[in-house]
Amino acid sequence: MKDIEKRLKAIEARNQRVEKDKAWETSLLRRGLITVLTYTVVTSYLIVINADSPFVTAVVPATGYFLSTLVIKSVKDWWMNK
Repeated sequence: MKDIEKRLKAIEARNQRVEKDKAWETSLLRRGLITVLTYTVVTSYLIVINADSPFVTAVVPATGYFLSTLVIKSVKDWWMNK
């Protein structure tokens, strides 16, 4: 009986970790952080290569990433229900 209780507690602990990880993966904070990091990296690259309007141009990939994260859930839901 003790072994079953240990295994059940281990499964419950794993489920909690998986739920927290899933919550992080879909969180707005994570999406925003990646968007800001994308903007920063692209801006830095554009400055290094001496591109025109690096601060404005870097908005495109950062916004593209953010919008794609909003749409991907809808596409996933559609796909899972077909």
